[in-house]
Amino acid sequence: MHQSILIIDFGSQFTQLIARRVRELNVYCEIHPYNNLPELNNSIKGIILSGSPFSVRDSQAPVIELNALSEKLPVLGLCYGAQLMAHKSGGEVAPSKIREYGRAHLTIGHTSDVLFKDIPPSSQVWMSHADTIVKLSDEFEITASTTDVK
Repeated sequence: MHQSILIIDFGSQFTQLIARRVRELNVYCEIHPYNNLPELNNSIKGIILSGSPFSVRDSQAPVIELNALSEKLPVLGLCYGAQLMAHKSGGEVAPSKIREYGRAHLTIGHTSDVLFKDIPPSSQVWMSHADTIVKLSDEFEITASTTDVK
């Protein structure tokens, strides 16, 4: 049985790019829609939550039971995925004062973190966000941010 990463897709236009990057690291991954998740087994070593065209504040926003996942495995939330984690854990997600769209400058605060291995402390990234996390619960910490979104 091979080790794998489960990518949960909330409808992001970048989900395939996330999978490609994971595979370029020689890690097997599978993409599954948020509403049709596979059964978790011992081969899955971590989960990535994708972005979404939705806002976590929308009544029709896609949701999953995060506690059941994060109690068993490490979970990395990207864009909507991070906002969903913050929202469901008692944090606050609000409309951004400045919408990020296109090129942005990412500053990594924890350069020793294995998540950021081989990534320069200052990087150009691509963003498309209308919301931002304005308050985190105590169980989270900011590891990287852009100039406009902390």
